[in-house]
Amino acid sequence: QGGGSAVIDMENMDDTSGSSFEDMGEMHQRMKEEEEEEAEGEAGAGEEEDGEFLGMKGLRGQLGRQVADQMWQVGERQASRAFSLYANIDILRPYFDVEPVQVRARLLESMIPVKMINFPQKIAGELYGPLMLVFTLVAILLHGMKTSDTIIREGTLMGTAIGTCFGYWLGVSSFMYFLAYLCNAQITMVQMLSLLGYGLFGHCITLFVTYNIHFHSLFYIFWLVVGGLSTLRMVAVLVSRTVGHTQRLILCGTLAALHMLFLLYLHFAYHKVVEGILDTLEGPNMLPFQRVARDIPIVSNAVLNTTAKAIALTL
Repeated sequence: QGGGSAVIDMENMDDTSGSSFEDMGEMHQRMKEEEEEEAEGEAGAGEEEDGEFLGMKGLRGQLGRQVADQMWQVGERQASRAFSLYANIDILRPYFDVEPVQVRARLLESMIPVKMINFPQKIAGELYGPLMLVFTLVAILLHGMKTSDTIIREGTLMGTAIGTCFGYWLGVSSFMYFLAYLCNAQITMVQMLSLLGYGLFGHCITLFVTYNIHFHSLFYIFWLVVGGLSTLRMVAVLVSRTVGHTQRLILCGTLAALHMLFLLYLHFAYHKVVEGILDTLEGPNMLPFQRVARDIPIVSNAVLNTTAKAIALTL
């Protein structure tokens, strides 16, 4: 009995000891949780205090971010504009992508009227040849001003020539495109610019020959033959792309009249008009611009005397 009671007491002690160890573990875990909660509370309070004390610093950070975002947006807009400009230039590239052989063939075709007008004739959709013809016409006009008796005062007449040629090409092309739209003609603005630009080839030949050989009878011959052929070519192309006799008469008659009268203006009236503009701006009795020789020693002595007097007055 005594041995049995001893065994039971040991078991009870073991049980009590295990439970006490478990209680200690639970208490230790609770203490750790309470310490973590207290630490979190202190950290939150510290952050609130820091936010209160550092409110201005946070505001500055927000302003800095907004300024940086605005700068980034401005840079992005500028980059997009640059890319869009390059894209616009790239859009114009096909209109100037042409071989010299094709330009030469189109120059010859511009002097040959079309016989078949029952179906729409093909028009070159490029602007390289017409642009070069306009610049060639500008150079011929300047050459004609130099070979004539017109007195050039204080500068060149390139601005007037460029304004006249490009004004006719762009202005008449726009007007004819609007008229073609009203007459229901099948033609685009680029095709109209190309057609009228290649039509200036006859003007260039006529003016270049008649500016160097001064005979009015020769000019009238070239005006009727060369200018007439280039005009007939344009008229035939427009007739093939227009439906209706009245519309054809209005459109083709207007183009033929403007094109032939422009050649007469360039030969007879252009020089007089430019000379009249110069007389209006500068006066009719003014002498041509001349260079006057200067006496350098006299000028240098005058400058030295003036400088010495100024120094003496200051002293």
